[in-house]
Amino acid sequence: MRRLSLWLKAHPMVGDSMLAIGFALFDLLIYVARVVSGTSEIDPWVAVPLIVITVLPLVLRRRRPVLAAYLLLVLGTPHAVFELGVASLATVCIALYTLLAYVGRRPALLYLIANLVFGGVWIPLQTDSTTMLVFTVVLGAVCFAFCWLLGEFVGARRAYQAEVEARLHLLETERDQQARIAVADERARIARELHDVVAHAVSVIVVQADGAAYSVRTAPEVAERAVKTIATTGREALTELRRLLGVLRSDETRQERTPQPGAQSLSELADRVRAVGLPVRLELVGAIDDLPAGVGLGLYRIVQEALTNSLKHAGPGASAIVAVHRGPDRVELDVCDNGVASSRALAGLSGGNGLIGMRERAHVFGGSLEAGPNPAGGWRVRAVLPFEAG
Repeated sequence: MRRLSLWLKAHPMVGDSMLAIGFALFDLLIYVARVVSGTSEIDPWVAVPLIVITVLPLVLRRRRPVLAAYLLLVLGTPHAVFELGVASLATVCIALYTLLAYVGRRPALLYLIANLVFGGVWIPLQTDSTTMLVFTVVLGAVCFAFCWLLGEFVGARRAYQAEVEARLHLLETERDQQARIAVADERARIARELHDVVAHAVSVIVVQADGAAYSVRTAPEVAERAVKTIATTGREALTELRRLLGVLRSDETRQERTPQPGAQSLSELADRVRAVGLPVRLELVGAIDDLPAGVGLGLYRIVQEALTNSLKHAGPGASAIVAVHRGPDRVELDVCDNGVASSRALAGLSGGNGLIGMRERAHVFGGSLEAGPNPAGGWRVRAVLPFEAG
C-alpha cells in the first residue's frame, strides 16, 4: 500500500485521471437515472460529451493549476446550468484547493471571486424557489470554505516540508564541506609530521653513513658508533612512521600508539643531534614540561627541523644554540648556528618545505616564525608560540 502511495505521488496525473473518471462515471449514472425516470430531456449526444469535457481539466490540475482551474470554471458552467450532476461544483472546489495548496493565496482568492461572480449570475436565474436558492448558496459556501481550509493546511505543510528539505540539504552541504576541510587539515598535519620525521632521520643517517665510510678503515670504532646511530635513528623513524600511518587506517585496525614528543623531549633531541656530530647547547628558562600538548609538540618539531637544517647546511665545525624562554602566556624559541652555508643552500632553505612546515606550526597557535641569516654569522630561527595560561 505504501509503495502504491509513493508511486501515485511520483505520477500525479494518474491519480488525477482516476479522480476525473470517477466524477464522470458518477454524473453519467445520475444522468441515466434521470433519463430512465423521465426527469431529464437532454439529448445524450449533448450530455455525455459535456460531462466528459467538464472533468477533463482535472488531469492537468497539478501540472497547470491556473489553466486547469479556469477551464473547470468555464466548462462547469453549462454543466451546472443543465443540472448534469455534481462534477461542476466538485471540480471548482478541487481547483480552489489546488490553487491554494500549490500556487498561493492571491491566485486562489482571484479564482474564488470569479466563482462568486459566475454563481451570482446563473444561480438566481436557474433557481425559482427561495428555499432552493438559499440551500444552493449555503452548500456552495460550505464547500468553498472547507476547500479553503484544507488548501491552507496542505499548503502550510508543503511549505514546511520544503523548508525542512532545504535545511537538510544545507546541513548536508555544510557537513560535506566541513568533512573536506577536516580531511585537508589532517592531510596537511600528517604531511608536516612525515616531513619532520623523514627529513630529520634521513639527514642523520646520511651524515653518519658518510662518517662511517670515511673512517671504516682508519677508525673502525668510530665507524661502528656511526652504524649504531644509523640503526637507532632508523628504528625511531620507523616507529614514528608507523604511528603516523596508523592515523590513516580505519578504527577497526587500532593498534598501540607511541606517545607524541613534546617540550620535555628537547633534551633527548639535543643528545641525539650531538651524537651525530653537531654540538648543541640547550638553554631553558622557565618550566616547559607542563606546556599544552599541542604547543609542546609544535615547539619540539620546530627545534627538530631547525637542527636538521643546521646539520645539513651549517658545514663542518659548526655548533648550535637552542634557547627556550617560557613566559606567562607564550614561549619564545631561538635556534642559532654559527655555520657557513653557500648562498644557494640558504636560498633553498629559505623557500623549502621545512621552513613552510615550521611557519605553519607556529601559525596554528597564532604565533609567528622568522628565519634568515644571523648577523653574527650562520643561520637563525626565531619563533613565538602563544598559549592560554592555566
